Amino acid sequence: MEKVDILIKRCRDNHDIPLPEYQTDGSSGMDLRADIKEDVILNPGEIMHIPTGIILSIPSGYEGQIRPRSGLALSHGIGMVNSPGTIDSDYRGEIGVILINWGRRPFKIKRGDRIAQLIITRVCKANIIETETIDTTERGTGGFGHTGRH
Repeated sequence: MEKVDILIKRCRDNHDIPLPEYQTDGSSGMDLRADIKEDVILNPGEIMHIPTGIILSIPSGYEGQIRPRSGLALSHGIGMVNSPGTIDSDYRGEIGVILINWGRRPFKIKRGDRIAQLIITRVCKANIIETETIDTTERGTGGFGHTGRH
């Protein structure tokens, strides 16, 4: 398995909150945790930005993806509005997670709670070349349910 070094800096004195880490050898994502001073309540239908208290230095050619945690989604209806979120290699601000409560009950977020996953992956740059014609495929222009599956 390929490994890449990711530099991490704490934004403030938050050494009580563990840094992102893989929970198992086979995990693709590292848990991101809430760096909040007090508990917050995310009400049904509410969207909230939750800080993580960390800044990452991701090498060129890679990106960070922030994804929802499946357990929070299944058990409480907690997801992310912009899923997956993207952390570009040249971004040096604090990582935040935009959570939404799609559930029916208020959800309490406590300091240090695992709120999302961080995946580090390769990216490539596209060369955009304008043309007058595009090749055809069997699918053609079919989209948005064209196969009849919902």
